[in-house]
Amino acid sequence: MPYWRLSGFYFFYFASLGVLIPYWSLYLKSLGFTAAAIGSMMAIIMATKIISPNIWGWVADHTGKRMAIVRLGGLLSVIAFAGVFISQQYWWLVIVMMLFSFFWNATLPQFEATTFSHLGEHTHRYSSVRLWGSVGFIVAVWIIGQQLEGEKISYLPFVLMGLFITIWASSLIVPEEEAGHLKLTHEPLRKVLRRPEVTGLLIICFLMQMGHGPYYTFYSIYMQDYGYSLSFIGSLWALGVFAEVLVFMRMHKLVPKFGLKRLLIASLLLASLRWVIVALFPMSMPLMIMAQILHAASFGVYHAVAIQLIHNYFVGQHQGKGQALYSSVSFGAGGAIGSLYAGYTWESFGTTTTFIIAAIVSLVAAYIAYKKIPA
Repeated sequence: MPYWRLSGFYFFYFASLGVLIPYWSLYLKSLGFTAAAIGSMMAIIMATKIISPNIWGWVADHTGKRMAIVRLGGLLSVIAFAGVFISQQYWWLVIVMMLFSFFWNATLPQFEATTFSHLGEHTHRYSSVRLWGSVGFIVAVWIIGQQLEGEKISYLPFVLMGLFITIWASSLIVPEEEAGHLKLTHEPLRKVLRRPEVTGLLIICFLMQMGHGPYYTFYSIYMQDYGYSLSFIGSLWALGVFAEVLVFMRMHKLVPKFGLKRLLIASLLLASLRWVIVALFPMSMPLMIMAQILHAASFGVYHAVAIQLIHNYFVGQHQGKGQALYSSVSFGAGGAIGSLYAGYTWESFGTTTTFIIAAIVSLVAAYIAYKKIPA
């Protein structure tokens, strides 16, 4: 298994995410956009995941050329993102982010499928590879928080462009061979999707990421409005992902001990607790730190469990489609709806209500997991 080449791609991909998600909304705010406009532009990044991964997943499953798609998507996303340097008008940025994210969102699901192909029977080692993505996120979010305070946020597009180029370059050294064409399965995809545990899991993934929508879109602005510095905000983001890394390092022991269902329910309940804390106690630094540590559950445990369940449910030629569905339903549809509702409730009903909605959504997901996911 090409451990370091796989890990390197995750490192740079999530480093770019560590710049884009926490700080892009602040960059847009510096350009004078309203909360509704920021929410809609952030939603575009999520919404393209509804379509893009499924189109490219279908191509990958029928050609077996997953890494070729990753490389092409990486290159085209660089070209598309260059449009941000041409104009800063709202509709122009909407078009640029739509094109950019269509190609950028094609890469990760196919790389996830490639990683599992390389892992073979050792799927429990996924977290030890994926954790380097979390390390990349931590490094990026911390450095940007330290360096781009105040007016320096204007340099953000240049940092992102450099990272997107690096993602494409790192994809060139990951081998294609072990991610080759998969044998056809006898079970049609529609039959797989009709299974209650599969339908339940996809609904859970949608709700979990919908609950994260306000966090990914407005958390940095939220903290800044309560007087926290950008460097401290960056440290909070880094802390959350550091907690996630620690969980990834332990998942190979937690899964056999507790089982996937129990871990999934626990992650959803702790996510709900996290959003209640963020909603009610933003002025309490200790509680904000505690809420970020809960990222270990609300993303770390959840993602490791969900992606393993997807791998178990979607086999053979459906593997790429399964990863694409996971990405499009959760980070795509769920993230987009979360960003959109947050954008409109933020100004109309207040920040507390926005995060309380997220907590309720996570509780509903926990109930579905209890009822639908087999032990």
